[in-house]
Amino acid sequence: MRAGAVAARCPPVGTIANVTAHQIAPGGAERRPPVGGEGDTGPDDDGTRAVDGRVPGRRGLATRARLLDQTREMLASTSYRELKVVDIARGAGTSPATFYQYFPDAEAALLALADELIGEGRERLTRPVLEGDWKGKAAYGTCEQIAASFLSFWADHGPLMAVIDLAALEGDPRFREIRTQLLNRFTESIAQVGRSQQQRGKLPADLDATATAAVLVAMLAHVSGHQYGIEAYGTTTDEIQRSMARLLYAGLTGSKPPP
Repeated sequence: MRAGAVAARCPPVGTIANVTAHQIAPGGAERRPPVGGEGDTGPDDDGTRAVDGRVPGRRGLATRARLLDQTREMLASTSYRELKVVDIARGAGTSPATFYQYFPDAEAALLALADELIGEGRERLTRPVLEGDWKGKAAYGTCEQIAASFLSFWADHGPLMAVIDLAALEGDPRFREIRTQLLNRFTESIAQVGRSQQQRGKLPADLDATATAAVLVAMLAHVSGHQYGIEAYGTTTDEIQRSMARLLYAGLTGSKPPP
């Protein structure tokens, strides 16, 4: 089947192809073979849907994963505005027609990648806050772990995070929502630390904990996103992490950071 014929049946541009079962109207779709081609091992319903609503089989899920991996790899050397379906499909060892079975366009593949990042980001960024010690000088060690977690997360996913940040800044509500979901749990956890410190008399009672948390999160995310640009001015990752930790410690404990 020609790629154009497949694309003609796709949803409007920008539709996320990774939808959950409860987003599909009950009883709306007839039962059809799983996506993935003849010989597929059958449906493996984890909530992922092909563009036409069918549940991909295991082979189909593997193909979809290859397409996403190739999209992620290309982001390291290609502007997201220049990503082309034909190049992604070729790099993944398949055809544009197959790509269109899973995503209506390259942007939808980016959205799927960004959506997958939410769970990992929440866990990696929030864990040091929840598991760390916030009493006395031990709190500084917790702040160091938080700074390290932000820097390492952005280092691991820099090109994709740059796309999310840029698209959100340009006002795209889909990427803005993904960024909010990625950082919201961390922000709420930091705000709760601030409230606890207020109850212990460490921070002023009239200080807005939510505003303080939002400012600190903006600092952590912005610095992490520009780590290599900052290092170009002659500093190091260790010094950047130290500065982030000191600001975080002062903002959440009201105390002078240790030397």
